[in-house]
Amino acid sequence: MKDSRCKKCRRLGVKLFLKGDKCLSPKCPLSRKPYYPGPKAKKRVKGISEYGKELKEKQKLKNWYNLEERQFHKYVREILKARGKVADAGDTLVKTLESRLDNVVFRLGFATSRTAARQLISHRHFMINGKAMNIPSYLVKKGDEIRVKPNSAKKTVFKNLSPSLKKHTPPSWLKLDAEHLGGKVTGVPNIMEAAPPAEISSIFEFYSK
Repeated sequence: MKDSRCKKCRRLGVKLFLKGDKCLSPKCPLSRKPYYPGPKAKKRVKGISEYGKELKEKQKLKNWYNLEERQFHKYVREILKARGKVADAGDTLVKTLESRLDNVVFRLGFATSRTAARQLISHRHFMINGKAMNIPSYLVKKGDEIRVKPNSAKKTVFKNLSPSLKKHTPPSWLKLDAEHLGGKVTGVPNIMEAAPPAEISSIFEFYSK
């Protein structure tokens, strides 16, 4: 069975790195077949409506952060309600999504993808400020410390991770402690560094209708 994650990237025409570093391989389906999946893919009409463009941008960002529609819509809806109280809606949205614990675990290099990070968190392999945490959507804040639980550090998935972490460079707002399998939030995320593969303004237009 063909990987549905690869089909998502081909439908949207952009690499979402849903399989982590595997997406860098020249064997990546999007690299070999840069067109919409399906038997009639090459016959698809290239024209797309404004609604279609906005929908596509929304799907890009939602899948980039590996979120369900309900979760993603909730974040956007809350920001739309607060319009006038936030300086930049797009920056606020990305800051929120970047602050999710599953994204932080991924950004620190403890997981190869956000999907893998979510599974590790759900299995209670991480601690926030010394307390076990199993909620992938938990929003970290400046000063929070994230660490692999001592018992979990002995598991295969973490046991040989330290050498590769020493070569890993996390975003500027995160400080990585490769030796002790931990990290600290030292700043706040920003849209420029996150570089999401979507036009954020189109997403707000989509949900405003």
